[in-house]
Amino acid sequence: MTRYDGDETGVERTFAALPPARGRGFAQTWWGLAWLTALEGTALDSGQLKAGRGLARAGAVGAVSVRPGRITAVVRDRDGTAHRADVLLQELSGEQWDRFLAMTVERAGHVAALLDRDMPTHLVEDAELAGVELLPGLGDLEPECDCGVWDHCGHTAALCYQMARLLDHDPFVLLLMRGRGERALLDALQTRGDTSAGQPPAPDPEGVDAAEAYAAGDILPSLPGAPALPGAPGLPPSLDTETGPAAGVEPPALEFLAARTAARAHRLLAEALREGHDRQPVEPEPTVARDAVRLAAGEPGRTVADRLAEGSGRGREGLDVAVRAWRQGGTAALAVLDEEWTVRGESLARAQAALESAWADDERPALRSRANRWTVVDAPLQLRLSRDGRWWPYREERGRWLPAGGPSQDPATALASAGRASGE
Repeated sequence: MTRYDGDETGVERTFAALPPARGRGFAQTWWGLAWLTALEGTALDSGQLKAGRGLARAGAVGAVSVRPGRITAVVRDRDGTAHRADVLLQELSGEQWDRFLAMTVERAGHVAALLDRDMPTHLVEDAELAGVELLPGLGDLEPECDCGVWDHCGHTAALCYQMARLLDHDPFVLLLMRGRGERALLDALQTRGDTSAGQPPAPDPEGVDAAEAYAAGDILPSLPGAPALPGAPGLPPSLDTETGPAAGVEPPALEFLAARTAARAHRLLAEALREGHDRQPVEPEPTVARDAVRLAAGEPGRTVADRLAEGSGRGREGLDVAVRAWRQGGTAALAVLDEEWTVRGESLARAQAALESAWADDERPALRSRANRWTVVDAPLQLRLSRDGRWWPYREERGRWLPAGGPSQDPATALASAGRASGE
C-alpha cells in the first residue's frame, strides 16, 4: 500500500488505489469490522451494500483522500462511468481532543499501541469513559455522491469497504478523520508528556438556590442547561474499614458492583446527552443471567467471578464463552450464542441469496446448514445468522463452538474473520 502526506502538517493523506479484494474479507481487525458495522447497520438498501461490495472487490475504487471529517474517492461503475463519492464523519471537538490526550498520556501503553499501528479495545474503552467516541456508531457515516442517491449508494458503500482495508493497516487514518493528523497528534502527546503542571480545579456548577426557588412559587426561573459529561466515572468509596462486614456481605463484591455501576451510569449519561437520543428505542431490562455476563466482562476477582458463574447458570467455562460473545456485540451477541432458531420464508431467501453472492463460484466454501447455523464442511468454522439478518463468525475449539468476531452483513467478511482467528 502506497501513501503520502498531502502536506507537511499531515492534514490530508492520499492512498493509492488498492488491488481487487476477491476471496477475502474487507476488514481483518476488530476496529475495521466496527467501521463496517457502522455502515451496514445504517444503510437502508441492502442492494446498494451488495453493489458496493462488488465494486470494491473488483478494484473500482480509485485513490482515497482522507482529511478531517471526510474521505473522498472516484468510484467507477462496471460500464466505466466515474462518480465522486464522499463519506463524512463528525470531527472531535477541541475539548474532546483534550480529554483524549490527557487519557492517553496517563497510559503509556496506548501510545505504544498506536505507534505499532494497533488500536486495542481498552484504548477505545478508556476513550469512551473519557467521553470520546473514536469509532463511528450507527448513522455516523454520512454519504455524499454525485449519482444522486440520498442514502448510501453503491459508490459510497464501496468507498467505505475500501476504507476498512486502510484502517486495518493504520488506525491513525481514523484519528485523521476525527480531526488530528499523526504528526500533530504525536507532537501534542509529547508536549503533554513533558508538562508537569496540574490542571486547575473545575469551577463550581451553576444552579438555582433552593430557598429562592421555593419562595418563587409558580414563577420559577428556567432550568439550567444539561451539565457537561464528567471526564470519567466517579470512584466508589472504599469498604476497607476496621469494622467487619455483616454475615453474607462480601466487601470485594460490593466494591466491584459499585465500580461497574459507576461506569455504566457514565456511559448511559453520555448516550443521553447525544443529539437524537430521545428517538432511540428503549432497550429492555436484561435478565439476571444476561446481566451476570455483563458484570463478568468487567473482569472481577475470582470470588466474584465464581458467584456470577453460579448465578448465571452457565458455570465457569460457559461464562467465559458468554463473556467472549458479550465483548463481540453485547446482548445481540449473547442471543446468537444461546439461541438456535429455524430460518424460514423471506429470511431464508435473503440468507441464501447473500451466501450465493458472497463468493465467486470457484471460491465458495461447502456449507452444511442446520437451523440458523451454516458450518463449513471439513473445517472448524461456522456462520450464525441473527434475527436481524447479520452474520456472526464462530470457530470450534476442543469440541465447543466459540465466538470468533463481530457481525457483518456480508457472510464472506464474517467467515474470513473466523478463519483468521483460528489461523486457517
